[in-house]
Amino acid sequence: MQLHANAKLTLSGRYELVLAIERGMSLRAAAAAFSVSPATAHRWWHRWLLAETRSKEALLDRSSRPLRSPRRLRPDEEEPILRARRETNFGPARLAGLVRRARSTVWKALWRHGLSRRRRGERQTYRRYEWSRPGALLHMDVKRLARFWVPGHAGTGHRDDKKRNRGAGYEYLHCVVDDHSRIAYVELHPHEDTDTNARTLERAIRFFAELGLEPPEAVMTDNALVYTRGNRFRTVLAASGARHIRIPKGTPRWNGKVERFIQTLQNEWAYARLWHSSAERARSLPSFLRYYNRYRPHSGIGGPPPISRVHNVRGQDI
Repeated sequence: MQLHANAKLTLSGRYELVLAIERGMSLRAAAAAFSVSPATAHRWWHRWLLAETRSKEALLDRSSRPLRSPRRLRPDEEEPILRARRETNFGPARLAGLVRRARSTVWKALWRHGLSRRRRGERQTYRRYEWSRPGALLHMDVKRLARFWVPGHAGTGHRDDKKRNRGAGYEYLHCVVDDHSRIAYVELHPHEDTDTNARTLERAIRFFAELGLEPPEAVMTDNALVYTRGNRFRTVLAASGARHIRIPKGTPRWNGKVERFIQTLQNEWAYARLWHSSAERARSLPSFLRYYNRYRPHSGIGGPPPISRVHNVRGQDI
């Protein structure tokens, strides 16, 4: 039945109201008898008089949708949004950065076509934290990616070239993410040893300093041996005056900001398209990082890109 949630009268009540007026009761008296305003009685009486067939169906609520929506996207304008949703499975916030539309506009287009993000199950309990100064806490982690000379089964859907990638080995993403701003620094290396980790952190600290940030107060990592037993890693921490925070075992969510950033790297860069080789993929990494840091909307900080949270950025006016 088409009735608004806060309707004063049910369909039967409206029908009794108009019948009472037909029997000679005035609009004001009928309104008082049915505990509604005279304007409400007037509306249903005149809706009854203008109806082609005088039945209860004439007293159903009309749609609140406007007769015209001049600012609504045309079908050809909605198609890029729908195509991006089907290809990436991103939600409205991520799609807004891809299709250059407002987040609310993207959501409405998805909702109209039944493609809005589905509800997920309940998440594990958590408590969010965020250090108040940009650059004060750095999260660090490493992600392994397979190297390949030709596209493999995951990209092509067939296994014809599986043998051609044997022995290609792996490459490692060394990621450092600022806790407050979510600015990310990433290097791609063929190794995951103590020296590589330490030098990456050293260059990351210089990178954040070039943005005008003060030296870090702490660096958070997991309990990998390259962090816990690396003398050079401890030397870099001591030189910058930062303490080492190691997350408890079995709690990767403590280091969740860099874990989530690695997931973004996988979804939006490493596995986002069919690369002809891992070398081609590696060449595109700097471009993606610039997009991520300076232009991509970040839902964790309310929508703007990470660079918006860095104050006194050299050479920038944001």
